[in-house]
Amino acid sequence: MPKYFKFIASRLIGTIVDTLVLWLLTSFIFSSYVGAYIIAPTISFEFAVFSNFLFSYFWIWSKRVAVKNNRSFFSHFLSFNISSFLGFIVKMGFLLLFSKLLKWSVVYCNFLALLISGVVNFGLSELVVFKKSPVVDSVDEKILVRRNKSGKF
Repeated sequence: MPKYFKFIASRLIGTIVDTLVLWLLTSFIFSSYVGAYIIAPTISFEFAVFSNFLFSYFWIWSKRVAVKNNRSFFSHFLSFNISSFLGFIVKMGFLLLFSKLLKWSVVYCNFLALLISGVVNFGLSELVVFKKSPVVDSVDEKILVRRNKSGKF
């Protein structure tokens, strides 16, 4: 399955997580504007980020993770979370814009905003968080050898 289709499939699950958490928070916990349109989307977004990261790390870009250990997991998660924050800014901007212009429910505005911010998130994951490792050239006994990530010739 091509990487972008894996990305879309995993982000659909992330969208379900985001939307479900947002609905639960706005239905049972937050009723004010700030609670419903700022705090709840922030919390639901972080739940979705973690879900999306798990799919990205273990499925979509797993071949680009040379070493899978706790340090690698948390360093990638930190990078992923920072890059997702940029996508979050895009999402929140569009969520607030759509809510003002369209006067729709926060859940519908959030869904539309997620569609737009998804493009930003794919680019950041592909080019920054899970970027390809460069091929290393080294000289072994006066012969230029090209090695791949695993050290094989």
